[in-house]
Amino acid sequence: MAQRIDVKDLNIYYGDFLAVEGVSMTIDPRSVTAFIGPSGCGKSTFLRTLNRMHEVIPGARVDGSVELEGVDLYGDDVDPVAVRRTVGMVFQRPNPFPTMSIRDNVLAGVKLNNKRISKSDADDLVESSLRGANLWNEVKDRLEKPGSGLSGGQQQRLCIARAIAVKPQVVLMDEPCSALDPISTLAIEDLIQELKKDYTIVIVTHNMQQAARVSDRTAFFNIAGTGKPGRLIEMNDTATIFSSPAEKATEDYVSGRFG
Repeated sequence: MAQRIDVKDLNIYYGDFLAVEGVSMTIDPRSVTAFIGPSGCGKSTFLRTLNRMHEVIPGARVDGSVELEGVDLYGDDVDPVAVRRTVGMVFQRPNPFPTMSIRDNVLAGVKLNNKRISKSDADDLVESSLRGANLWNEVKDRLEKPGSGLSGGQQQRLCIARAIAVKPQVVLMDEPCSALDPISTLAIEDLIQELKKDYTIVIVTHNMQQAARVSDRTAFFNIAGTGKPGRLIEMNDTATIFSSPAEKATEDYVSGRFG
């Protein structure tokens, strides 16, 4: 299912403001790619362009190309909703639907896509998605209870189960552990390693140790100053970025001299 993403000369605008400039990169399938960099450098903005989520903000637009296995996600005949089915997203704070049961939370994306599904198929999908998110054994006896009753770490894994239930090829994660305790963070990191066997995973993180632990490749973004566009400074294998980066700014950031 995992697919490769190719980005070429991408510029991202909010109205007339150029937020991110000139990004080109390849994101490999069945791998974890981490985006790191100081606050405001465009990591999350760029992440959202990979499934056209930034378009929900009035005035947001891009030029350049984002291709998923050779198909331009910004082509004139491409439906943004179909893009978001293929490229799922998990946000910074766990956001299960508070009035829905755990079961209905998992099925929410499938139902929103107007897919008719039998009860037995729905039961199988709920179990496989919750197993895929390493949550099944913790919730299998309370599937009809509200998702909001779970712990923060469990809620985030429920959101991951909801994302993978629609069978995407790519899963984007925008600081998925920033609101979680260390034990829940470890559970999500272990899950990311499992998910990359089937999906292309892209994660934004401010945690250098997390990027080093979970990712195969790391992209460092930076910004020259307030009001300037964010830029991709360097992208390489994670071990190289953290041990012998090519750019001094990368070395200064990963060693904690700024950011």
